[in-house]
Amino acid sequence: MSAEKTENLSWIDKRFPLSETWRNHLSEYYAPKNLNFWSFFGSLAILTLVIQIVTGVWLAMSYKPDATLAFASVEYIMRDVDWGWLIRYMHSTGASMFFIVIYLHMFRGLLWGSYRKPRELLWMIGVVIYLVMMATAFFGYLLPWGQMSYWGAQVIVNLFAAVPVVGEDLSVWVRGDFVISDATLNRFFAFHFLLPFLLAGLVFLHIVALHHVGSNNPDGIEIKEGPKGNRWSDKAPADGIPFHPYYTVKDLMGVVVFLAIFSYVMFFNPTMGGLFLEAPNFQPANPMQTPAHIAPVWYFTPFYAMLRAVPPMYGSQFPGVVVMFAAILILFVLPWLDRSPVKSMRYKGPIFKWATGIFVVSFVALAWLGIQPASDFYTLLSQIFTVLYFAYFLLMPIYSSLDKTKPVPERVTS
Repeated sequence: MSAEKTENLSWIDKRFPLSETWRNHLSEYYAPKNLNFWSFFGSLAILTLVIQIVTGVWLAMSYKPDATLAFASVEYIMRDVDWGWLIRYMHSTGASMFFIVIYLHMFRGLLWGSYRKPRELLWMIGVVIYLVMMATAFFGYLLPWGQMSYWGAQVIVNLFAAVPVVGEDLSVWVRGDFVISDATLNRFFAFHFLLPFLLAGLVFLHIVALHHVGSNNPDGIEIKEGPKGNRWSDKAPADGIPFHPYYTVKDLMGVVVFLAIFSYVMFFNPTMGGLFLEAPNFQPANPMQTPAHIAPVWYFTPFYAMLRAVPPMYGSQFPGVVVMFAAILILFVLPWLDRSPVKSMRYKGPIFKWATGIFVVSFVALAWLGIQPASDFYTLLSQIFTVLYFAYFLLMPIYSSLDKTKPVPERVTS
């Protein structure tokens, strides 16, 4: 480094900890040397968040949050704004890809036991991020002002009316009116624009918490507690390697593959057969005509299926609403439900592995059932898979204690 660059960097470091931040979080942040394919999804989640914020701000420049102009403004973006169609499809594809990446990232946490001590708070911040993501997606769902946007939002907002005593007032407060209207569209647009920046702040806290406790690995072994000394530092974990350049280069490979898949969907199949963009949403919202089948976008469908699985009580859908929200909130207590002496699925016994497999099948099945029209048979399947979903968590203290585990090695394995 030249003397001039060194002098400039020194001037910055006296006023802002640039070099210290670089060392603490990249060049001298030691990550386990055995991270595999599953470690891609954390960095991909940050990438998709950046895509969503950048494209969202760009779309907001031409979007009109007005009930009489919203749908036309989306058509204007698609047809008349330079590269507007590309930005809109990047945003719509990015929303679904964001959830795919986050679901795989959370599944990685289940496989590696990343919710266990000392990462309980890290996991809980992650669940808050997931909740804010869902709120952001919900507020953005109404904005195209198409048929499915309008009626899907109508169904979801009406769930607030199921809350005893305050339900009706609560639903009016959420809508800003007695029906989905211009007032609803304006407030949803405001929240949809602001929440991603809150999301970015939460992601920052998530990364700070991660780098404080250290990254987990497929073995579930705490490298900070193991032997010290490697070719980079005598004080660094022996089983750790610098995040930069090793994992930054590795993550770049994951980014290239991800962007290839992302580009294929965006350019050749942006609707994904109606999963990413529903056909009724290409029709303007019509409060006088209900679509034949109303279903939320795919990343909400597991919880929508749970809602439909619970029969109303005294004409109220409140029990279903409770079950739907409980399915998400139960994730907060997961660190204290797992009583297994080992963290990683690699060393857990057959009962835990079978339970996790059944849980994954149940979640995927509920996602599919949430898309299907209501019927007695589908409702029965939804009830069965909802029970299996909750059984995974509620019975975990029992089967995780009884399960026979494999011996965990003292050092991480390749």
